[in-house]
Amino acid sequence: MRERPIIFSAPMVRAILAGSKTQTRRVIRKPERFTNIRECGFCCKIGQPGDRLWVRETWQADPIIDDTWASTAWSGCKDSRIADLPERFRHPRYVNFRADWLHGEIRWRPAIHMPHWASRITLKVTDVRVERLQAISESDAVAEGLSRSSDGFAWHVEDDRHRAADPRESYASLWETINGAGSWDANPWVWVVEFKRLP
Repeated sequence: MRERPIIFSAPMVRAILAGSKTQTRRVIRKPERFTNIRECGFCCKIGQPGDRLWVRETWQADPIIDDTWASTAWSGCKDSRIADLPERFRHPRYVNFRADWLHGEIRWRPAIHMPHWASRITLKVTDVRVERLQAISESDAVAEGLSRSSDGFAWHVEDDRHRAADPRESYASLWETINGAGSWDANPWVWVVEFKRLP
């Protein structure tokens, strides 16, 4: 069993926390490297069944200011390095997560810079397979974090930007937002990683 980091956006983190996201698709960057791409699940660097993924998300450390020299020195500079954060505050309970933040804008740290100690979500990989992006089924599109709209007639992710009666259409809209115009029509080979959230 290996542990690896994986980045998710704030809406996808909220979907994981709500239990509606149990799959992720990631583009295979160099599919030509594989002679038979349908059988290369073992090549997936994201993870294999049984592996654990710790989620990186947009964040900011939020230690208690307790008047000790270490905490005063850390909090005295907006650009303090995370390496300067006192050891006792290196825990998710001393972290603000953008996915949860409702109190106005603060200076966030990018997900790519989140250390393992700050991660609050651990996923266990249950399956890995390879397919073309457009081969996604309706049920798999829903497992990507879609939910029913309040009127019950459409699928979306949090807002109406990706609203469509067909979950696949809604997911295609979401994919284009994340990966750029034309990325759905390009129909790339993707890793399909299924997971469950660990307590």
